[in-house]
Parts: sequence; structure tokens; C-alpha cells
Amino acid sequence: MTPLTLTATSKGGRRTAWVPTIVLILGALYCLIPIAWVVVAATKDRSELFSTFTFAPGSGLFQNLSDLTAYRDGIFWRWMANSAFYAGIGALLSAAVSAAGGYALGRYSFRGREAVFKMILAGVLVPSIVLAVPQYLLLSKLGMADSYWSMLLPSILSPYGVYLVRIYAAASVPAELMEAARMDGASEWRIFSRIAVPMMMPGLITVFLFQFVGIWNNFLLPFVMLADDEKFPITLGLYTLLAQGASQPALYTLVITGCLLAIVPLIGLFLVIQRFWSLDLMSGSVKA
Repeated sequence: MTPLTLTATSKGGRRTAWVPTIVLILGALYCLIPIAWVVVAATKDRSELFSTFTFAPGSGLFQNLSDLTAYRDGIFWRWMANSAFYAGIGALLSAAVSAAGGYALGRYSFRGREAVFKMILAGVLVPSIVLAVPQYLLLSKLGMADSYWSMLLPSILSPYGVYLVRIYAAASVPAELMEAARMDGASEWRIFSRIAVPMMMPGLITVFLFQFVGIWNNFLLPFVMLADDEKFPITLGLYTLLAQGASQPALYTLVITGCLLAIVPLIGLFLVIQRFWSLDLMSGSVKA
């Protein structure tokens, strides 16, 4: 290959690299512009919201926070606490169930394993909207509708979480290590809890994050299950505020400020979990 060809190839490669870069930049702008609008709009008071330039900061952030806290004796923070409870407990239980199910499917051979795995894989393809009404009817028969259990129980089993842990367990937990532990007299529970779970931790953290974000942002399930607004999560609570805004425009500033506060825990959780991701991956590479 001549130097001319090398130069042309390198220039062509640089030209081609601009295409995915531009696509990624456009995708980032598509995701970040609405967040930037929420951040700016939350700083505006009622008169500034519809009368100033879209991305011009306002002067009413602290007043909006005060009004939001005072609204109905601080029910907004009750909604935030409910969301944290539903998402935190539901994600923990889901990660635990996914760990057990995925580990069993990935590291044990038993009759019907592939059939069970295919059923779980089919569950990944079922939209949650299809299951909402049957879940409500079932929990209503059990007397659990409009309760905290009606939000937690449907969140425990995550087909995608089981699928993800199954793939991760098969790749990260060596069969030789399990056999060595059995020869040393370790029980199956000890192998799972002391050996497999630490090795699968990055995958379990991923399942926890996906479930936490999914439950935190879930609107349909609480809309179907809950009637008492004291049990509402933040998504349904803000929806009720937005619906009232049609007759009380002053509530729009509260809705926007509430939306800003609602995304702060997700950003914080991602930043914290990203640190654990890095630590787990680094420790795994050192041990390997």
C-alpha cells in the first residue's frame, strides 16, 4: 500500500467518524434539551413562566419550592417518600429474585430448564400495559388493591432481570470454582451466597438500577392500583397536579418544580451506582 493510499484511507476514516459523532450529539441534545427546559422553567414564577424567553432563567425558584412544600401540608414529599419506598424495596426484592432465578438457570442443569428459560424470555416481550388489568383483578380478589402490596408484588419478578442474571452467571461464575467449593464441603447455599453473588454483583447492580428507574417512572400500575392519594408515587401525584392545572394555572409552576425534584434522586443513584460498577469491574479483573 502506497503512502498516498494510506493518507486517503486515514482521511476517509476521519471523515466517516464524523457521522456517528454527529448522530450521538443529536441524540444527546434530544435527551438533554427537555431536562434543560425543566431546570430553567423551575426557576420562573407564575408571571414569568409564559411571558419570558424559554431558556431565560427566572427569579422564583425558592418561592416555587416553598409553595410546593406548603401545598396540602407537604403531600409532595409524601409522594417522593412513597416512590422511594416502592422503587427501593421493589428493586431490592427483584434483584434478589433475579439473582436466585438467573443463577439456577445459568449454573444448574435440570429437566425443563430450557422451557422455563424460554417462558421467561417470552415474558420480556410482554408489555406491562397488558398485565396491569389482570394484576389488578387478581390483587383485588385477594383484598390487596389500593395498598402498598399492590405496588410491590408486581415489581418483584422481572423477566428481563432473570434473563440478564442468567447470562451473567453463566459467564462469570466458573463451574470449576463451584466444584472446588463442593469438594471442600460447602453447601449449595454457601456457594451461592459467598461465591456466586459477589461475582455476579455488577450484573445484580444493573438489575437493581433498571428496576429502580422502571418503578420510579411507572405511571400505569399506580394509576390502576391506587385510589388513595396518600399512597401515590411521584408520577401519579404530579399527574393529579397537572390535571388540576387546567382550572388552576398557578399549579403549573408546582408541577414543573416537582418534575425537577423528581429526577434528582435518579441522577444521584446513577452516580453512586456507577462508582460501584467501576469498583466491581476493577476487582473482578484483579482477581482474574
